[in-house]
Amino acid sequence: MKKYLGIIMIGILFLGFMGVAYSSFMGPQHAEACGWGNSKGGGGDYVPQQRGSRGAFNNRESLTKEQAFDIVSSHVKKLNPNLSVGEIIDAGSFFEAEILSEAKEVIERLAVDKRSGRIMPIG
Repeated sequence: MKKYLGIIMIGILFLGFMGVAYSSFMGPQHAEACGWGNSKGGGGDYVPQQRGSRGAFNNRESLTKEQAFDIVSSHVKKLNPNLSVGEIIDAGSFFEAEILSEAKEVIERLAVDKRSGRIMPIG
């Protein structure tokens, strides 16, 4: 009986260790969508992830065109201050933003999800 109890205890400790290792090294980090809704403004991270249920953004209102501009502008300025944000187009569930060079040529298009604020390259 003691032999089985020892094996069970080792199994429980092993599972506990694996849970801590997963959450410390491989689990998604806490993040708000590009800082939207906090005092710092938007554009915090490139592709943030939300821990927990994916329904966390369902209660949040959709981004406005101005908020999407702020998110993209902050992100672009952190990467290269010589670039600027051009036209923002409402494309259904996301906004499409043009990134302009110093010569005002479109060099990239980014999508900003209206619900989460995530920035994604369009290609």
